[in-house]
Amino acid sequence: MARTINSTPRTDGFRMPGEFEEHERTWMLWPVRTDTWRAGAKPAQRAFAEVAKAISQFEPVTVCVRAEQFENARALLDEQIRVVEISSNDAWMRDIGPTFVKNDKGEVRGVDWGFNAWGGLEEGLYFPWDQDQLVKRKVLEIEQIDRYDAKDFILEGGAIHVDGEGTLITTEQCVLNPNRNPRMSKEEVEEKLKEYLNIEKIIWIKEGLVGDETDGHVDEVLFYVRPGEVAISWTDDPAHPQYEVLQKTYKQLEEEVDAKGRKLKIYKIPLPRQITITKAESNEIDFAADAYDRSADTTFIATYINCYLCNGGVVLPAFDDPKDEEAVNIFKQMYPDRKVVTVNTREVSLGGGNIHCITQQQPKA
Repeated sequence: MARTINSTPRTDGFRMPGEFEEHERTWMLWPVRTDTWRAGAKPAQRAFAEVAKAISQFEPVTVCVRAEQFENARALLDEQIRVVEISSNDAWMRDIGPTFVKNDKGEVRGVDWGFNAWGGLEEGLYFPWDQDQLVKRKVLEIEQIDRYDAKDFILEGGAIHVDGEGTLITTEQCVLNPNRNPRMSKEEVEEKLKEYLNIEKIIWIKEGLVGDETDGHVDEVLFYVRPGEVAISWTDDPAHPQYEVLQKTYKQLEEEVDAKGRKLKIYKIPLPRQITITKAESNEIDFAADAYDRSADTTFIATYINCYLCNGGVVLPAFDDPKDEEAVNIFKQMYPDRKVVTVNTREVSLGGGNIHCITQQQPKA
């Protein structure tokens, strides 16, 4: 059974592993929100099914679906993909799902953070998010994994990247945003992260990418390739809207050392053309007063950084862009021992994220 542990991961010797470490499986959610996803979420469902299929080459995948979508999801998803019924308000498993931690004996537990739809009643991206708040616990119940209750602290998985060896990289713009944990000082936030992720050092990046509706999640900016090595989104064009923030981040990372005292090796991954929603696409999205604006000509972020590492593989977003091939080649150099697979995920970008945002890894027990 899944117990709630009245302690913290650090006290119990559990840490959050790096994404590059071995996984038991991948968790995803099924998109249905018609004020997020166009055309009744059908194009998004096809994109999610392709992502799940790509990951399932490397490790088991579970997709959680609402009751009324069970048959449809089961029909669209490959047979080897497990489909379970779990209600949710939207489909961002990275942010809604649990953060898994493990100890040296290989035991796995889950952290159940608070969630407020990226900003709460004033600034959140939709309302309500009552079902999203229960997803972490339901996943842990299904897997019979013990849980740490951290619901008093708002944190999304897309806001953090760890090296599994004591270092966390995150952004001040998101994690210190008054719309997340307004009553906590930076020191208190640091203590909470250290206690529940079992890390020693936090590298605070000032801000995420410009126009990121999640208030600057780190998983569009950079990720840990392996301990001591990060990959960062990149442009050499001073006129690019992301140029300034990426220059600043790169310069900061060059100066940093991690918890083990290492200088970071940094790979630059070029940005593809950013994605603009067309009038026809925008017209296919239901209007809702509480939903994020997706009117015609809104630009959405596209990066290759928002990829997913799985057992022996990397699943990379593709955009029918000349930069796709360049990105694949850099990833092959970074991961000579992994197979690099691409999935066209323009539809996921239109919803406000990409492959990393819609997946959550469960580490190998």
